[in-house]
Amino acid sequence: MDMPNTGADVDQEEAVRRALEEYYRAGKPPWDTGVTPPELVALVEGRGQGHGERHGALPPGRALELGCGTGTNAIYLARHGWEVVAVDLIDRAIEQAREKADAAGAAVRLLHGDATRLDELDAPGPYDLFFDLSCYCGIPPHRRDAYAAGLTRRAAPGARLLMFGYGPGTLDDTFSGVTADELRARFAGWELVDVTPGTNPFPTFWFTLRAGAA
Repeated sequence: MDMPNTGADVDQEEAVRRALEEYYRAGKPPWDTGVTPPELVALVEGRGQGHGERHGALPPGRALELGCGTGTNAIYLARHGWEVVAVDLIDRAIEQAREKADAAGAAVRLLHGDATRLDELDAPGPYDLFFDLSCYCGIPPHRRDAYAAGLTRRAAPGARLLMFGYGPGTLDDTFSGVTADELRARFAGWELVDVTPGTNPFPTFWFTLRAGAA
């Protein structure tokens, strides 16, 4: 379980928030390409090489996106029949996501908040799909167990988590990045069913996890 926050922990969280806010103030963040990743398309529509045990399209259900940015992927899911809730820490991102969803006529419930503090948000679940495009890998270590616990409490039996993350040491800090071993350790009751290297010029990975039965 996560321990009570120290002053250094709070400072680390604020540093992450400020860095993210600066990306949006400066313009388009590098992770916000406006294009839905083919890995998510493959999972939802059943195209491509697949992830682990998946066969065919994933039936639409309820989805929660963690770190949704300006809403590209939440809108994609809504257009494919999913009931979507999407969360982002940065209010400017949520504002842009609302504008995009309205323009697209997509029914997405967008929440401004912390993906590691889902109990403070109106996102009770259960969810059949979680999607995370480089959110978890930037979370300070003292909040990562809370992230995993929040998803686990909201996971329908057999729910999928599709996560994109970069490897440790990619960024110029002491904590960013994620490994398969870490996910296995933190996500108790989940199975890591697939790890696929990304195509970036630095180490990145697509992880697919499946929740166990209730």
